[in-house]
Amino acid sequence: MNRVVHFEIHAKDMDAMQKFYQDCFGWEVSAMGEAFGGYRVLVSGKPGDMGINGGMVLRKGDLPKEGAAVNAFVCTIGVSSIDETLAKIEKAGGTIATEKMDIPGVGLLAYRKDPEGNIFGVIQPDPASMPK
Repeated sequence: MNRVVHFEIHAKDMDAMQKFYQDCFGWEVSAMGEAFGGYRVLVSGKPGDMGINGGMVLRKGDLPKEGAAVNAFVCTIGVSSIDETLAKIEKAGGTIATEKMDIPGVGLLAYRKDPEGNIFGVIQPDPASMPK
């Protein structure tokens, strides 16, 4: 089966976006240097944890326009407390894309925008839905 193994976030202000994702999710960030166009590696969990790691790349075009339809993949981040995470996102400058919703048998889900308008999901899985 073909699985997603890496994600990338496009950013105009790499430093501000790095701080946002570190403050909201505690991700580790490593700069690859100018030889790699300022690319930054994002480590979102420990080896063996469910999920993937990604990167941050300098945005080559305009920021997403407010109200525009999603035109890329949307990544969803698993969290232990959606309410605590949503508060961190708001404090760090993120905005609401959708209200928090209960998806029966799945968990609590909300979509937010980072300070540059990239949409991402946040989910607090329903413990009954987790593999045993």
